Amino acid sequence: MRSPWIKPGLAVAVALAAGLPQACAAEPDPATRLKLLVDAYPESLAGVDGNRLVFRDGGSALEIDDGRTKDHQAALKAGDVEDSLRQIYPLGACEMTPAVNADPGRIRSDALMMRLYGGSAKAVEADLVRVDWFGATLRVTKRQGAAAALEKVRDALAERPELKRYLAPSAGTFNWRKVSGAPNLSVHSFGAAIDLNTKYADYWVWSGGKPGKVPTYANKYPLEIVDLFERHGFIWGGRWYHYDTMHFEYRPELIAIAKAAGASACR
Repeated sequence: MRSPWIKPGLAVAVALAAGLPQACAAEPDPATRLKLLVDAYPESLAGVDGNRLVFRDGGSALEIDDGRTKDHQAALKAGDVEDSLRQIYPLGACEMTPAVNADPGRIRSDALMMRLYGGSAKAVEADLVRVDWFGATLRVTKRQGAAAALEKVRDALAERPELKRYLAPSAGTFNWRKVSGAPNLSVHSFGAAIDLNTKYADYWVWSGGKPGKVPTYANKYPLEIVDLFERHGFIWGGRWYHYDTMHFEYRPELIAIAKAAGASACR
């Protein structure tokens, strides 16, 4: 089985063939990315055994690389763990226009997310807790530290009252559903995502975009908000070519990989 996570040289070739951004020398190698993934979810992940992720619950290990070469749209529809870690997320309180199909974090492994948060709406709901959010109460998963991280974001944002209009009312957190127009599950399904006030939202579909062809990037949210979310393990949908600027999701592994890569939106 081809495994670019064991043979890093092949990872670049596969990325080029798929039309994805190729790795540069400063980026963490596949083994480092997997270690950072495991470190980001100590509640559930025990380690890596060859081409498999090992879980603390003793359940079956999860294949990291399914051996299939995918273009960007195929990876979005049915990504494996390898696919989900390939693109590097850029950090910082700076705005940048994402390159075509640069969607770091938008590619996910549903199988991994279900193991981290629950394999059904009922299973996820069992771990939802209530988080106060600027006059409202939101339901967020306590698994993997997501709710605690969102509370830290809230407390930091509360010190900036001029930002409140962008934050509330929230457009929602937990909602077991697929991504609009796609077969894979939204991170909202796992109670690990939040949408801010839709009044200021921009979305690639609303701009008349098509998959792989988005004509206009736009954003109305202050970058101070983005920076505070990122500091606590959340990525922003405004960093995606297929942008969704009101959307934040808890993906601490991608923040850790970004830090290891020195990836900055301010360059």
